Amino acid sequence: MTHDRKTMLPRSVHPAEHHLRTALELAAAGVPVLPLRAGKVPFGNCRACEGGACGGRPHMKSAGTCRCPAVCHAWAAATTDPSVIASRAWALAWRQAAAVAYHPAGAGLTVVDLDNTHAVAWARETLPATRTVPTTRGEHWIYRGAMQSANAVRPGVDIKSRMQYARWLGPGTGTMTDLPPAVLALVVREETTPAPGEVVSSLPAGVTWDRAVATGCRHTEQYIRTGLERGLAMVRSRTESGAASQAFGVARFLGAQHAQCPGPCGLDAIGWQITAAAVSVGVPLAYAHRAVANGLQAAERGAA
Repeated sequence: MTHDRKTMLPRSVHPAEHHLRTALELAAAGVPVLPLRAGKVPFGNCRACEGGACGGRPHMKSAGTCRCPAVCHAWAAATTDPSVIASRAWALAWRQAAAVAYHPAGAGLTVVDLDNTHAVAWARETLPATRTVPTTRGEHWIYRGAMQSANAVRPGVDIKSRMQYARWLGPGTGTMTDLPPAVLALVVREETTPAPGEVVSSLPAGVTWDRAVATGCRHTEQYIRTGLERGLAMVRSRTESGAASQAFGVARFLGAQHAQCPGPCGLDAIGWQITAAAVSVGVPLAYAHRAVANGLQAAERGAA
């Protein structure tokens, strides 16, 4: 069969048809897909959805009741339904498509997008090996597991998972591994420590760990309190920077200690105390809470 050297596709296959076939194959494998136009960006909303007039799709951050059959709302248009993908409403988009994209979290995945050689070198030194896909300027490292998306977590590094899309560039090489704590920690961002006396946010009053909330814990009360106080002291010592990252590490460490307990162990109360310690040195509540939740989740995954 004769191929075009540039596209490596049969001359009889139009690129748009190739993109549609790729999308249907991915959808059949459980990967939600959508077309991208020139510039590697989603197609714009139709008139009915323009400017958020429709209220948004049900699974978006601003959940609405939009059931528009067109390719609207960027990543939220991604689907595994072949009748939608090959529908008349999507036909024009496929004819104009420059690439196929997918919603990583919809497939239970996280993509670490490394945008240059320096970012790739950092990943090879820092992150556990997993499936990799070459990109124009760097690589996509794909992990099993979904998480919050964030851009510019490091120079040249983006996290694409929930409420995001990634360009499909092929299956890649290597064995896909589980989402590691090191990637989860990348989305823990801290803002400048507020001036003394500024109110960052409010925490639930009186949330502390005691034996009453840990009826299924196999550890002694003294053991728990000693470890918790040491962890809280480590977080409070980060008065200039690093408190949220420290809170993540403390939560992961303390959570891992209870991996073999029948439970409950009062980890929610422990988590709130770590969060309060981070907030006390200036970390905004949202960031502190996210860091601690990610740490406890990392401990849980490590025990699975």
